[in-house]
Amino acid sequence: MPPKKKPQVTAAPARRRELLDTAAEVFAEQGYNATTVRKIADHAGMLAGSLYYHFDSKESMLEEILRTFMDELWDGYDTVLEAELGPRETLEALVTESFREIDRHRAAVAIYQRESKHLVAQERFAFLAESQRKFEKTWLATLERGVAGEVFRDDLDIRLTYRFVRDTVWVAASWYRPGGQHSPEEIARQYLSMVLDGIAVRT
Repeated sequence: MPPKKKPQVTAAPARRRELLDTAAEVFAEQGYNATTVRKIADHAGMLAGSLYYHFDSKESMLEEILRTFMDELWDGYDTVLEAELGPRETLEALVTESFREIDRHRAAVAIYQRESKHLVAQERFAFLAESQRKFEKTWLATLERGVAGEVFRDDLDIRLTYRFVRDTVWVAASWYRPGGQHSPEEIARQYLSMVLDGIAVRT
């Protein structure tokens, strides 16, 4: 039998990714409601009608942007959790993975922070609420495990600590720019030093 021909690889998936990256930047900069398909098409250098060849609506684009971000975030988090590290090491790895995701999906993170409160009520975006619940459970469990194992202080308000860590990590999307002076790993290292060891000189 003659060897099977390899399937032809087209540029469509790469172009689709390119268009989603463009849409994410426009959504992050102008807001979802203020962004039209025409605006996205203009930034992509194409006609609005041509954009519909790839996506049936701007809502479909937003869903794919956020799902891709969430899927990659949880791939990274699940790898950390499956390693069964100690609570401090788990916290460090989760923070580092979070900064890596901000590096990969800065615009998607900005969109999520700006739009998620309005989106979670829609059935199409129910996956965001589920991710929020899973996220909170993961971080609270790590902190609780650290307190129980006498790795973290026993006077911590666990929920307040969780909110502080969560907010100070993800707000970085508002100023972080990929390819800047510091790598995501270096930012995570500095951040963890402040969170875990404080900023005062130790005597």
